[in-house]
Amino acid sequence: MRFSYLVFFTSEEPGTRISAEDLATVRKAVATVKGLKRGRLYTPEVASDLYHDDGASPLFGFQLDFAELADLEAAIASSGALSPLGKPGALPSLAGTDATQQAMALRTYTVPEPAPLSASACSYVVHYPGPAADTNAWLSHYIAHHPPIMRRFPGVRELEILTRIDWIDAMPWRRVLHLQRNRILFDSAAALEAALHSPVRHEMRADYTQFPPCEGGNFHYPVATEEVVPAG
Repeated sequence: MRFSYLVFFTSEEPGTRISAEDLATVRKAVATVKGLKRGRLYTPEVASDLYHDDGASPLFGFQLDFAELADLEAAIASSGALSPLGKPGALPSLAGTDATQQAMALRTYTVPEPAPLSASACSYVVHYPGPAADTNAWLSHYIAHHPPIMRRFPGVRELEILTRIDWIDAMPWRRVLHLQRNRILFDSAAALEAALHSPVRHEMRADYTQFPPCEGGNFHYPVATEEVVPAG
């Protein structure tokens, strides 16, 4: 098991986008994070789902994966590598957006045909804010039943489930405690959409009806996915 730090920026203003300059600033900062095992940057994509239409994807997000929680917390400490991103005016194109952050435990699962990120890679990120009536019952059912179905999606390249933990940080962004998040990766938005219109999607829905009680709904977003390679 590893640990992930996730940040998402949303806005109700139509057409809001992260600028190329701000994207470069984030990319540069992420590459300098010590102990980083993998960095992913997320920007909006479009792909239809047979069962969900949750509106526009977050205008920007990133996910940083670490082997140790201590390395994650060092990156978001007051003197950490990511602290400059939280300074006023550091990312002007994201000013006024709603920025949320969460550190989570990362569970990864094997898929039949894994592959490195393509230039057009697209993830489907799913958020379950919660709470569940019984967290243990929820996670026990979900982790036992849902990944075996998800790994049968045609063309899936990566599959992961993230669950909540406690963490320490000095970033200015709003902390959230989502019950769970998921991410599945495909070679393109078209490949994701094909999977979401496949018979496997109906299997997913059938299992969803068996979930233990949980509040907060769920939110599904397609996002273009870029990898940041740590410096050195």
